[in-house]
Amino acid sequence: MKYVFLIFFINLLPQYAGKSLRRDDSYLKTFEDIKNEIAGYTDIAKAIIDLAVHGKAQNRSYERLAVFADTIGPRLSGSKNLDAAIKYMFSALQEDGLENVHLEPVKVPHWERGEEFAMMLEPRNHSIAILGLGSSVATPPEGITAEVIVVASFDELRKRAQEAKGKIVVYNEPFINYGKTVRYRSQGAVEAAKVGAVASLIRSIASFSIHSPHTGWQNYQPDVPRIPTACISVEDAEMMSRMSLRGTKIVVHLKMGAKTYPDSPSFNTVAEIVGSKYPEQIVLVSGHLDSWDVGQGAMDDGGGAFISWEALSLIKDLGLRPKRTLRLVLWTAEEQGGIGAEQYYQLHKENISNFDIVMESDEGTFKPSGLGFTGNAKARDIVKEIMTLLQPINVTEVYDGADGTDIDYWIRDGVPVTARRGSETQS
Repeated sequence: MKYVFLIFFINLLPQYAGKSLRRDDSYLKTFEDIKNEIAGYTDIAKAIIDLAVHGKAQNRSYERLAVFADTIGPRLSGSKNLDAAIKYMFSALQEDGLENVHLEPVKVPHWERGEEFAMMLEPRNHSIAILGLGSSVATPPEGITAEVIVVASFDELRKRAQEAKGKIVVYNEPFINYGKTVRYRSQGAVEAAKVGAVASLIRSIASFSIHSPHTGWQNYQPDVPRIPTACISVEDAEMMSRMSLRGTKIVVHLKMGAKTYPDSPSFNTVAEIVGSKYPEQIVLVSGHLDSWDVGQGAMDDGGGAFISWEALSLIKDLGLRPKRTLRLVLWTAEEQGGIGAEQYYQLHKENISNFDIVMESDEGTFKPSGLGFTGNAKARDIVKEIMTLLQPINVTEVYDGADGTDIDYWIRDGVPVTARRGSETQS
């Protein structure tokens, strides 16, 4: 999990390397000079690897994460648990001896799912596992009972618009990959409401299922009626699709008690190791602290947050001082659309030229294989060279493209970004 100590080498590079990473098309020294300087950090790389993999820091980030997840539990935006998590991390970062530990206030959505259930009434009684989607409205207190129409795509829904009126739309969209298929979750209720549906149920955005729905945020549009919406398991979506294709009438009773409250105060959590030579220049490493309410958020994104913290801890433990300021940001309300990251960006964008690179881990903390990178070609060459220092643990790949809810704001402004990649995240 501790691959992110490579950011230390980005910090140590001289100022011209940072300027290249900030979209300067000219090198102040030849690339051969840069390669030679990077190679000069081989011994330091070995020391960091030894500490992380074999030394006293072995398994430390995992153990920290386990205590955190067991102590706090799920951390939904606007919840008391998220408040507790932020306080916990603020104290932990201070106790770790990091610098400039502070909280930056933001306003975040506050939605609660309430009680919810769904029951198939025809052609037989069957309890449907559901998870309401974030920001969904509730059903009427008595619930909604309606016939189902099953579609595989938005195109099919539009072609069958007359059939959908007054019905519950079930989306049984084929899974391509998360990035492409997730639009059914985020837009499904709006598209169903446009054709007069009374609710929508979306097949979970997952490549496989064990009768377990997968929740997430969804978005309404101001000029479209708001209808209740939830995810269902892959198995139930497939079953209703088979029934529908046979011409079987399906009737479902849906009841959801979701509530939306006024936005709540929250915080992005920040800590640093201040640069020795260029303290105004920032290398930002991050993960998000919030999670959904139906799990502990250990993978999404406790792992990403804690390996980002670990990067600073490793550097501190070895008594190293980077040339640039290494800044850790633990975002809030990522699951609701990157709310904390957007407000952080708005607050700091006037100094955007000081951000050399922005890094995020939010694609799962599996066995690392390298980094996804978005930036210019010369910056990519530098990152590729830095990654060679991780050859001893075989984490050297630089993949085309990095994206993430919390770093998209920086990408739009041309700041180079990276996101960790692992063997289980390449689909």
